Amino acid sequence: MTSPSTSPVLWSESAFSLPMCNLARFDLISVRLAVDCVNGGSLTAAAQGAHLALAAASRRIRELEGAFGEPLFERHAKGLSATEAGRVFARHGMALLQTLDLLRSALADRRSGITRHIRLCASTAAITQFLPTPLAAYGRLRPHVRVDLEEQVSEAVVAALRQGRADVGILVEGPNVDGLQVLPFRRDELVLLLPAHHRLAHDAGPIAFADVLDEDLIGLNTGAAILLKQQQTALGAGKPLRLRMQVRSFDAACHLVASGLGIAVLPQGATEPMVRAMPLRVRPLADPWAQRQMLIACAPREDDADLADFVEHLAAASRNAKTEGAIRKWTV
Repeated sequence: MTSPSTSPVLWSESAFSLPMCNLARFDLISVRLAVDCVNGGSLTAAAQGAHLALAAASRRIRELEGAFGEPLFERHAKGLSATEAGRVFARHGMALLQTLDLLRSALADRRSGITRHIRLCASTAAITQFLPTPLAAYGRLRPHVRVDLEEQVSEAVVAALRQGRADVGILVEGPNVDGLQVLPFRRDELVLLLPAHHRLAHDAGPIAFADVLDEDLIGLNTGAAILLKQQQTALGAGKPLRLRMQVRSFDAACHLVASGLGIAVLPQGATEPMVRAMPLRVRPLADPWAQRQMLIACAPREDDADLADFVEHLAAASRNAKTEGAIRKWTV
C-alpha cells in the first residue's frame, strides 16, 4: 500500500478536509460500490454488482462515511438516497473510475501494438456520407494508430477542438473557425424529403424552402447546421418554422417522413438508401445554402507527425473522391 506521505489527494471540495491516512484507506471496490449506490439508489443491487454480501457492502459504505466524517447516504425503507456529500463523492469517484478504465485500455492497446489515439469529432452528415471508407483505409495503413470517433453537430465539433477534447474535426462550413487550421473536405447537397403521396412530390423540380414553410417539418436537434439554415430562412420570410418533431438521426427523420408525419431537409447522400427502401420522394432545394462545404479542422500543433499524417489522409481522400466524381460525370 502507498504510504500516507505519498498518497495522492483525490478529493478537492473544501467541505472535505480529510487526513491523508483516511485517504489511504480507500479502495476501488468501495469507490465503485458508493458510485453504484448513488446512481441506483439501492445498496442491495450495488452489492450484487460488486459480488459482495450485503453486510460486507454496508460495512464498506460506513467506513467511507467514517473517513469523510459525514454521511454519504440517507437510509429509508425503499433504499438509499445520496446526500450532497454523496453526490460530490459520486461525481469524483466516477471520474476516477473512468480514468482507470482509460488507463487499462491504453495499456491493453500498447500490448496489441497501438501506440497512438487520435480523437476525431465529426458531424452526422460527414459520418453518414463520407468518413467510413477513409477511416477504414487509414486503419489498414496505420495499424498502430487508433481513431476514436465522436458524433456531434458542427458547433459542438468546433467547441471540442477549442477545448482540447478533440484532435481533428469534420464540420459543415458556418461556425467560426478563427484560430483553427482548416482544409476543404467534401461537398454535399441538401434536399427536400417527402412522403411518396405528398402533393409536393408530384413535381421533381427545385423548390425554395420558403415555399414549404406552411408544412409540418421533421427537424434535427437544436444546434444542427441544417436546422440553423431552416430557422434563418423562416425568420427572413417572416413565417414560423413548424417543427412537429425533432430527432437526432437521419434514419429516424426518414422513417417519420415515410409515415406521413411531415417533410424534412436532409443530405442527399444520407437519404439515398432510405429513399430506395421506403415510400419517399426527393426534390432539390433551390436555396444556395443547400450546397454545403465540409471542412477538416484542427488546432495548430507542431511536431505531431501522426496527426499531420491523418489530416493529410483525409484531405487526400477528399481530393481523390472529387477526381473520381469528375471522371464519372465526364464519361456518363
